[in-house]
Amino acid sequence: MKCTINRRAQFSASHRYWLPELDAAENQRLFGACSRFPGHGHNYVLYVSLEGDLDQYGMVENLSVVKQVIKQQVTSQLNYSHLNDTWSEFQQTLPTTENIARVIWDKLAPHLPLVNIKLFEHPELWADYQGNNMEATLTVKTHFSAAHRLAIPSLSFEKNQEIYGKCARPNGHGHNYHLEVTVAGTIDKRTGMLVDLGALQNVIDEYVVEPFDHTFLNKDIAYFAEVVPTAENIAVRIADLLRSPIRELGGELDKVKLIESPNNSCEINCRSTQSANQKATLQEPAAISQ
Repeated sequence: MKCTINRRAQFSASHRYWLPELDAAENQRLFGACSRFPGHGHNYVLYVSLEGDLDQYGMVENLSVVKQVIKQQVTSQLNYSHLNDTWSEFQQTLPTTENIARVIWDKLAPHLPLVNIKLFEHPELWADYQGNNMEATLTVKTHFSAAHRLAIPSLSFEKNQEIYGKCARPNGHGHNYHLEVTVAGTIDKRTGMLVDLGALQNVIDEYVVEPFDHTFLNKDIAYFAEVVPTAENIAVRIADLLRSPIRELGGELDKVKLIESPNNSCEINCRSTQSANQKATLQEPAAISQ
């Protein structure tokens, strides 16, 4: 029986997005504030996932050994470093979150049975890498606040209450929604970027956060005049809104996760299903923090 285990580690480091073959104006256009000299820093959180059969001692790998490998190969070298100058790989491809995850995989793969590297640059931005050449995913987390009522207009209040319970009350109720948007794509061999992060955040703001924030979804969003704004239907709608703009940025929408409350969330796996045929997976409970 295969089992997956996860080991957490962390390091603090600085980096700068700057290509010496470009002038200052072009670096500023491409990388914005991240191009400033001498750079900026993050408290990175790393999750190393391993998979294998259980040995006679009931372990996939001895965690003491795993801890030492991660320290020797990664954290002792990166902690309190300037990433651009630490590993030669970052001379060729800039140390973006997704590219750091890729290089960490390459450092650890000869020593551990890896299945995933997850690297948090901060709690609202992380990358996953699974050893697929330059393929990776990048996740942005954001939030919006909105009210809704769960009711089918053609049904009586009593029937809606039977289906939706308290959520069918006439004046609705609200949530602080947490939204995770995951984009898949190819890491650029020079910039280290899967997509332009600033452009991705702008797309999410333009198509979702600004239109949805502080609204009564049933009344302020035309789509939900006809569609009951359950968490699942909201997530499907968000996926439909984001798919084309993200493709124009050079990525593919991989997953939308909508966290309605600490007890309820759902996910849309966007590359396995399309538009209205998408299926939402409910999860209960959900963890809002990393």
